[in-house]
Amino acid sequence: MKQVISTFLFAFNFVFFSFSLQSQNDKPLPKDPFERYGPYGSSVQKDLKTAVAIERNVYKLDLSYQKVDPKLYDKIGKLTDLQALKLSGNEVTQYPKDFQSLYNLVFFATYNNKFTTFPPELGAYRNLNYLELQHTLIDSIPSAIAYLSKLKTFKFGNTDDTLKLPETFKFMKNLQDLTIENCVMDSFPKQIFKIPNLNFLYLSNTNTHYLSKHFERLQNLELMIIENNPITSIPFDIYKAKKLRFISLRNNKITKLPDSISQLPELHFIDLSGNPMDAEEIEKLKALLPGVEIKF
Repeated sequence: MKQVISTFLFAFNFVFFSFSLQSQNDKPLPKDPFERYGPYGSSVQKDLKTAVAIERNVYKLDLSYQKVDPKLYDKIGKLTDLQALKLSGNEVTQYPKDFQSLYNLVFFATYNNKFTTFPPELGAYRNLNYLELQHTLIDSIPSAIAYLSKLKTFKFGNTDDTLKLPETFKFMKNLQDLTIENCVMDSFPKQIFKIPNLNFLYLSNTNTHYLSKHFERLQNLELMIIENNPITSIPFDIYKAKKLRFISLRNNKITKLPDSISQLPELHFIDLSGNPMDAEEIEKLKALLPGVEIKF
């Protein structure tokens, strides 16, 4: 178990999948999440012209690091069998025409494209499991995200701008993995702590000052990573998230943890490096958590 946790320190983006898969069949998952989606054994199309010419039975399309022809780009909506689409550095600001026709999408990710909104008509993507939006100009997560009823993984970040969160997060019953990084949210992101089946939470450099005391809502949370924020304390009620086994609070402003941390029966590891904790508090934690690996 310690070996798995140590590996996690270098692979935050993949830990949720690693733990869940190991519990099923002990086989490692591909590092690139794109590789995990689409029909087994299906080929990955990397040439848009070829994909558009084929049209039918195109299941996976990776257009990373390509400047796309606008006319061909607008034909992506005709690839209605498409299940996994990755865009990266394509110099596009708008979604392709008829993008909502891609109702078979289970994976969509965009990196370094200056989109200003979420994909249109979110209710159309009823099969979407994975959504990642990085380095965009999007400044709010729309309430309509709740229409993505099958969404399990949502990753958003690197806008260097304010980010408005929706109250409708609480309706996303299948959302298990949430990552938000490098953007300014409300200092107390209460909406996040209402997601009912959250298993993995990653918040880094998000202007998070305070955490909700309502940890009883997080009955499925196993991995909580809240780093590079001005948090000074952790709520006493953290012990109510009974399945927590990995906590990383690196580079915050925490001086002590509540004694209730010792009431987490599954806890294996805490990373507190980069926090202003004195020697007395460190020794106290070691005594409270004799079976837990603690990194200071």
